[in-house]
Amino acid sequence: MQLRNKDILDIASLLPEEINFILDTAEKMKDISKRPIKKVPTLRGKTIFLVFFEPSTRTRLSFDVAAKRLSADVISMTASSSSVVKGESLLDTVKNLESMNPDIIVLRHFCSGAPHFISKRLSVPVINAGDGMHDHPSQSLLDLMTIRENKGSLKGLRITIIGDIAHSRVARADITGFIKMGAYVVVCGPPTMIPKGIEVLGCRVETDFSKAVKGADVIMVLRLQKERQKHFLLSSEREYNKVYGLSLKHIENADQDVLIMHPGPVNRGVEISNDAADSPFSIILDQVTNGVAVRMALFYLLAGGIKDDN
Repeated sequence: MQLRNKDILDIASLLPEEINFILDTAEKMKDISKRPIKKVPTLRGKTIFLVFFEPSTRTRLSFDVAAKRLSADVISMTASSSSVVKGESLLDTVKNLESMNPDIIVLRHFCSGAPHFISKRLSVPVINAGDGMHDHPSQSLLDLMTIRENKGSLKGLRITIIGDIAHSRVARADITGFIKMGAYVVVCGPPTMIPKGIEVLGCRVETDFSKAVKGADVIMVLRLQKERQKHFLLSSEREYNKVYGLSLKHIENADQDVLIMHPGPVNRGVEISNDAADSPFSIILDQVTNGVAVRMALFYLLAGGIKDDN
């Protein structure tokens, strides 16, 4: 099998069998990170550009580590160090980068649709590392991998996503990915943070926190994305924590083997308590570990990995 498209732009464009193919590949890649020498020559001679127009810690480091563990050369560029600050357009910037013959361009941009825009104009594969409030496919893939590792399958699971749904590209990507793989998804949060029409993605909206977590197999907690809110949509973070903050007392109503997830960064005492974040139910750090494996798999498959003809 091989991926149908040269780019990884969103979860919606991936078939379920492609998702499973990526996750199966990521499982093999994960073994590399467990070795005493965490490096293989698979992509030696390949060059990967990381082009980030938004701040990032986990995602950028994860892509960087993933490329280096496959022996690829990595070049990083941020908005502040690019000619964009001098007035150059995004397209001119990436076209100049393409002329240096990279094998993959990883793009994070504050504008929704930016990776789609440039992918149509470049011959080099593009990986969307997060675009505005639209999508974050590699995050969704690592979340899918983490749940599959712990539950065996997503089929039939009840997954609850709590928080600032309106401003979260992770929420949109995960809703699409979870449902595509057979899960039932409930979203919960303040009415001001639930986008109108989100149900078209196939999820159910629940504003009552206790009802949302009841019977959940997985609880995904999102942070308040105040940097994306034109106006703060609650009177205070204390109020939010009181009504929608996840703590261990809420787990009693969930499945006894419930998983707690968070894409990060975690704001303890706001969307999640210390006891919940550090509990045996939490697989937040597993998500980080699997992020490297998933991104290794994407690089491997897009930059000349062995194609399986089965």
